Parts: sequence; C-alpha cells; structure tokens
Amino acid sequence: MSSPVTAPQPGPHADGQPAPEWRVLPGLSDYAATLAAMEERVAQIACGAAPEAIWLLEHPPLYTAGTSANPADLVAPDRFPVHQAGRGGQYTYHGPGQRVVYVMLDLNRRGRDVRQFVDRLEDWIIRTLAEFAVRGERRCGRVGVWVTRPDKPVGIDGALREDKIAAIGIKLRRWVSFHGISINVEPDLSHFDGIVPCGISAHGVTSLVDLGLPVTLEDVDLALQRNFDPAFAPRTQYRAQ
Repeated sequence: MSSPVTAPQPGPHADGQPAPEWRVLPGLSDYAATLAAMEERVAQIACGAAPEAIWLLEHPPLYTAGTSANPADLVAPDRFPVHQAGRGGQYTYHGPGQRVVYVMLDLNRRGRDVRQFVDRLEDWIIRTLAEFAVRGERRCGRVGVWVTRPDKPVGIDGALREDKIAAIGIKLRRWVSFHGISINVEPDLSHFDGIVPCGISAHGVTSLVDLGLPVTLEDVDLALQRNFDPAFAPRTQYRAQ
C-alpha cells in the first residue's frame, strides 16, 4: 500500500470522543495490500489501540465481488483483475477517477444498528453531492445513491432514467466497520460494462463529470470531510433524510 498522507484533521467531537483520523493515499493503491492494511487497522480499533480512520484513495482498474455476487454478473472476467472483497453486496468496479472511501468506524460507541449505519453512509454521500448541486436519492431495494437523468431518453414505461453515482459495501468485525463507499468523480464509465454493477441491469452509472460538472477528487474530499459530522453526529432519534 502507498504511504498515506495525513489530511487536515478535525478536532474532537462534542461528546469528547476523538474524531476519525483522515488519510489520503497517493497514487493507485494495490487492492490486496490495502485490504490487508485495513483489516489490521480494524483490529487495532476494536482493541482500543488506534482511533477510527477514514482513508481516501483510488485503485487501478479492477472488479470486486461481494458475498452476494452472482457469477453470471461478471460479464468480462478477463478484462480486469477480480478480487473477492468479503464485504456485503455484489460486483462493483473500482478505478482511477473514482473516490474510494474506506470507513473504519466503531459502532460499539456509535450504535450497533447496521441499517442506521447504511442510512448514514447514504446521507453522507447525499450531503456531499448537494455541494455540487447534484440531487442524490435513495431507492427502495437498491443500496447506494442515484440521480435522475431528465437529459436522457425515458424508459419504455415512460419513467425518467436513473443512474447510480455512488456505491456502498461494508463489513463489520467486532462491530467495527470496514470497506465503505465509492463516488464516481471522473472514472472511465465504459469499465463498468464488464459487470452488472451491484446486480442491477435496468439502470446505468454516471459520474460528476458525466453530469457536466468540473469536479476534482480534491473537491470531493473536502466536501466529504465537511459533511461527515452532520451525517454521523449522535442523534437522540435518527431519521434518514
């Protein structure tokens, strides 16, 4: 794994707990090495030896298979390396121009509620996209964040086209999360053609640049950091927005 660069760190939370340590990994991070480093960090967090962590990175072009992946959804198995990720979900793509965010958070102190945690990840993405005037939306039965495309032809049923702009796939070990989210900033969208992304064939994928927005990875990193606390701050009663 590339040597990480520590990003500007936020101060402690209002509840006195230390904020997660943010790191930007330069270059293209080897998948297997990064996964091993992430698992090591999760073990440290679980035993109290290290603070929570958020890693921002890119991978070289590759496909990952979640625990629910259907082999038939791997359309082009020889196109890019395929990795067994061990996270929830199905097949997904990672590659240059996509911001991958590995989220290592301790749900022992944030609430042992997996559904709530996924809702908060979606909320975090939606808030981040809103900074670029993009309306990200949830869809029942489809994990991730979606955008409607009024600029594209409607479907045969007359419905507006919907494209996926961000994916979510997590795993928990001793109630510490790892893996996380990915946001399409400026990846080569043709690379998604080698899989059925997340097992959903009726919809497409898009990116911020595909939507006509000159957004950089650095822009997204700053927006992610600004919107982390609003999405994950403790709440007496949580309600997904």
